[in-house]
Amino acid sequence: MSEHTGNTSPGPGDPDRDLIPDLVGGPKIPDAAAGRSTGSGEAAHERAGYGGYSSYGSGYGYPGQSYTGDRDRIHLVDYVRILHKRRWTALTVFVLVLGFMVVHTFTATPLYRGTVRILIENENPNVVNFDNLVERNMTLMDYYPTQYRILESRTVTRRVLDDLDLWDDPAFAAPSGEPALTLNPMNWAAHAYAFVKRHVSDPPPSLSPEEAARAEKDRIVDSARANVEISPVNDSRLVDVSYYSTSPEFAAAFANGLAKAYINENLESNLNAARDATVFLNERIAEQREALESSEQALQSYREQTGAISLEDRQNIVVDRLAYLNTAVAQARTERIAKEAVYNQIREVRDDPAALDTIPAVMASPFIQQLKTQLSELQRQKAQMEERLGARHPDMIKIGTELDTTERRLAAEVQKVVQALRNDYEAALANERSLNASLDQQRDEAQALNRMAIEYGVLERNSATNQVIFEGLLQRSKETDISGELKTTNVRIVDQAQVPQRPASPNKFGNLLIGLFGGTLLGIGLAFFFEYLDNRIKSPDEIKNDLGLSFLGLIPAVKSATPSPLVTQDVPAHFSEAFRGIRTNVLFSSADAGPRSVVVTSTTPGEGKTVVSSNLAMSLALAGQRVLLIDADMRRAKLHELFEMTQEPGLSNVLVGDGKTSEAVRRTAIPDLWVLPAGKHPPNPAELLGSKRFRDFLAALQQHFAWVVLDSPPVMAVTDASVLAHHVTGVVFVVGAEMTARGAAKTALEQLDGAKAKYIGGILNKVHIERDAYYYSRYYRRNYAYYYRSAANTPAP
Repeated sequence: MSEHTGNTSPGPGDPDRDLIPDLVGGPKIPDAAAGRSTGSGEAAHERAGYGGYSSYGSGYGYPGQSYTGDRDRIHLVDYVRILHKRRWTALTVFVLVLGFMVVHTFTATPLYRGTVRILIENENPNVVNFDNLVERNMTLMDYYPTQYRILESRTVTRRVLDDLDLWDDPAFAAPSGEPALTLNPMNWAAHAYAFVKRHVSDPPPSLSPEEAARAEKDRIVDSARANVEISPVNDSRLVDVSYYSTSPEFAAAFANGLAKAYINENLESNLNAARDATVFLNERIAEQREALESSEQALQSYREQTGAISLEDRQNIVVDRLAYLNTAVAQARTERIAKEAVYNQIREVRDDPAALDTIPAVMASPFIQQLKTQLSELQRQKAQMEERLGARHPDMIKIGTELDTTERRLAAEVQKVVQALRNDYEAALANERSLNASLDQQRDEAQALNRMAIEYGVLERNSATNQVIFEGLLQRSKETDISGELKTTNVRIVDQAQVPQRPASPNKFGNLLIGLFGGTLLGIGLAFFFEYLDNRIKSPDEIKNDLGLSFLGLIPAVKSATPSPLVTQDVPAHFSEAFRGIRTNVLFSSADAGPRSVVVTSTTPGEGKTVVSSNLAMSLALAGQRVLLIDADMRRAKLHELFEMTQEPGLSNVLVGDGKTSEAVRRTAIPDLWVLPAGKHPPNPAELLGSKRFRDFLAALQQHFAWVVLDSPPVMAVTDASVLAHHVTGVVFVVGAEMTARGAAKTALEQLDGAKAKYIGGILNKVHIERDAYYYSRYYRRNYAYYYRSAANTPAP
């Protein structure tokens, strides 16, 4: 945008001649009105604003201020700040809790506790125990909790009331239909139940005298049980049984009576178990006696039918004979095989004399060897005589006859040996067959005997089993009879309950500690809980991190004579300094030169946008900037009241042609500051602000003013702010501290984003820095106010 002098006016033919008269002329707007920008950079639509620089100024925070390190982690100081902020909530809860505990402690009825200590041995009460048949495993984990419940049972309590004759004792007196009286201070559940039942339950129905008496006894039992406390002693088998009462003597007596009643109940339970076991054993013995007699009769009948008088001896004989025959058959088979082999060998070579001579049986016969020697001698002699004598010589004939005779005798002897071997083989074969037949017969006899022995064994084992069971039952029955006569128990009293000398409740010191620490913890917890539920924007970091806006500064809440404090009035120094810091941040929000128009808006009404826009315009004017402040909230106009001027003519009159700019724009007592009131309330403010006439009018105003500040309606109330945000160079978003919900503010910014608004930054308004000084100490400290004072030498406290 080109620069313009302050006294520039339109030419004669300009349509804006009537809109911008010479009245608003003035000195030339300085080019160095320092660092102004239209916000038309590449990041113009980003919520981060016009720059990512680090600015300077007061201790109220700046757009470029970086808290990345603190944002990434939560320091202990942050929790302290929350507690300091919510200190009244935490302190109120603390006082209420502590006060309640104090009142309760000093007004509660004193309760005495009588305590008796008993020893419960871990005893396995198995009276009937069949080894390897029935195994009952009772662990400590199951046994002791069961005994604790028995101590608190209605049965034991009734026994105490009977033994001590307490049914008519005044300690249990209560109106008919009332719940059980609970004195045990630790039984909070019983207290709550009694309270609810007393006020919520329906009235009891009408009962007959018998039913009423029974119901009354049930009530007394419940009342007594509610005051009983069972406390096991760690790492031991000892148990403390306590009873609470307003009377110390009654508490001790009832506790002792409860221990004795439990011991008697345990003893009776053991005796009843022994008696029940005796009856059970007698019935089983009678049944087992009949079963034993029946099994013995069946065994004897079988013996008589089969003649199995000495079945075991017969089995032994048969087994021995069977083993002998097996051995004999094996030997006979071996012998037969050997003789068969020799016989087969001779039979194959019986026509070969030379081969027969190699047979061991032939070679072993001395007669055959002698004949073979004679034959050899005769053959030698014949060979000698053939050299001297002829074939017909008598000597030759004689020796030839002897040779033939010897050969025949040798052959006959060999045949005898062969026949003998054959006979041996056949005899061995016959012996083997005979032994096999005997073995088969013996096996049949053994199988028959085994079949007989199986049935016999079944009957005999059945009889023996019945005998063993019968004898075991007899022995257990005798043991049970003896144990039933012994009145012993595994529970005994270690320490009798003594009459307490001081009440157990209320515990004044303990209750005060509970009130002190409980109130502290509850107060702190509620403080953090309320802080967690509080989704209102409270700190500059939330404007930066949650809304994504550059933080321009925070404005403290001040007490003023007027509802809308102005920097030109008598306001605290830190209030004025806050707007100076905001002015500095706005001036340096962009490096581009040229006049700028700024819309000041908020999420909802009441967040102080009018006060911010007025004081921002004053601060800019006091810095030498030529400023026009426009009341664009034509629905609820307020600027004319702040500057004590008439509402008409104003913006609406100019836009509808019902007034002139020279009459509507009015100079204020502050140099370089003009104000344009809202004018007459129109029926269509949004249409007027979105018209081309308004755009042209705004552009013409920017030619004569360095800053045009528009006080617009809230974003969530009407659409006027979104319409204005589209035409101006920047938006200043005002957030009321602890007034605006985070979600509502985000929704408002989303609407402005839809209008393509360009953001300068956000302002946290109405900050109670005096009330929550520690909470906002990161941004403001009290000693800053002393620095702002004109009397610089005033010492700080």
